[in-house]
Amino acid sequence: MTVRRPSPRGPRRLGGLRTRLVVAFVLVALISAVTATALAYRESRSAVLQRKQDAVRTEFRNRVEQAAADFDVPADGVALTRFATRVADGLGDGAVVVARYRSLTVSSDASADRSPITPALREAVRTRNRMSFQRVDRHGSPYLVVGTPVTLDSAAPSGLDVYAISSLRAEREDTAGVLDAVRDGIVPVVLLAAVLALLAAGTVLRPVRELERATRRHASGDLSSRVRVRGSDELADLARDFNETANALEASVTELREQDARARRFVADVSHELRTPLAAMTMVATVLDEDAGALPPDTAHAARTVSEETARLTRLVDDLMEMSRFDSGAARLHLTDTDLAEAVRAALSLRGWTDRVRTDLPPGIRASVDRRRIDVIVANLVGNALRHGAEPVTLALAADPAGGRVTVEVADRGPGLPPEALSHVFDRFYKADTARTRSKGSGLGTAIALENARLHGGTIEAANRPGGGAVFTLALPWRLTHGGNR
Repeated sequence: MTVRRPSPRGPRRLGGLRTRLVVAFVLVALISAVTATALAYRESRSAVLQRKQDAVRTEFRNRVEQAAADFDVPADGVALTRFATRVADGLGDGAVVVARYRSLTVSSDASADRSPITPALREAVRTRNRMSFQRVDRHGSPYLVVGTPVTLDSAAPSGLDVYAISSLRAEREDTAGVLDAVRDGIVPVVLLAAVLALLAAGTVLRPVRELERATRRHASGDLSSRVRVRGSDELADLARDFNETANALEASVTELREQDARARRFVADVSHELRTPLAAMTMVATVLDEDAGALPPDTAHAARTVSEETARLTRLVDDLMEMSRFDSGAARLHLTDTDLAEAVRAALSLRGWTDRVRTDLPPGIRASVDRRRIDVIVANLVGNALRHGAEPVTLALAADPAGGRVTVEVADRGPGLPPEALSHVFDRFYKADTARTRSKGSGLGTAIALENARLHGGTIEAANRPGGGAVFTLALPWRLTHGGNR
């Protein structure tokens, strides 16, 4: 039984399982960190702004109520400026108060920018008759603008609106500091995630690598390889299932090998035991065949039939013995420096095929081969072409110095091989024509020819010619052992 060698192991790709696990861990950590940073920034910003907004509104309302107690209408510019200044004094540094009475507008700081007070806020204060606020951005600086109408003791509309402009730059810097702090923590988090991912990947991949090594040993023919079972998780179940499958496979393969060995011994033993009685039968059949002319017609026909079948049985036993030697590894080459053209001519002449085969045999092609086995190969390929193909049968010998090989091509002009037969033509006892239940051959000729070619380190390929007919190509390595020239 032959074991198929595993394909060569390629280099580890960058997209291996370890890399994918590390990348997945890092991506999860990075996404989580970015999401947490965004949420923290949003919440901290909202909290800081809400606190600032509540503080400014409360203080603004109190200062307006205190200043309104001493304010009388109608008011002039001096009174209005004094009112705005009193309100601004309690709102902290940087706050600007703008008071508007009818068409008169004054500010606690005459140089301050009043543009943060938008028309929309003025409209809201005027129509809703209650405190309103708005956050605006002017020239890259954020502001909180609060506006309220002033109601005097008479409870009648006074026509006085007051606005407070407070900078939010400090709050923005605070939230930016929080964002920077959280963002600076992303790098350590990602590095820690990568380290943890490597540790986790090592833990996960260790049993996977053991399975990989055990599988490769199985593929190379070592069916005794097993993996250790650790723990009780899914990987442990996988290792346990692998070991059980390996046990069953080893038992099955061992049984098949034993059956195969018994079958080969049986064929070899039967073939060997048949040789002695076949030798006796051959002698008797030869005598009967020689005396067939003196026998009655029916008896003569029977004698010739016995002789032919005995010869066929002898060839079958010889072929079975030859196959048993190939199977057991007992077949050996007896290499000699051979003129291949002369060897091919001798094979054709020995069988009387010289006039039936067109040959192209360039002189001077010498190689180190087993001449007897080359004779067997040529006899089988040419014999099949003559029996199952159609003439003219051609045989061409060629040398390929660049490829370091010699080829012998045998072609016929028959119907060719059925497509489904091309992959089985070298199988033992295979018949391309299922209706042909009996033939002069043993059914092992092509198989023996292929084994002889392989013994030389070569091969035989079968194909159909484009113009019709089958073609068999024997390819052998071109080597010399006696100092001959190519």
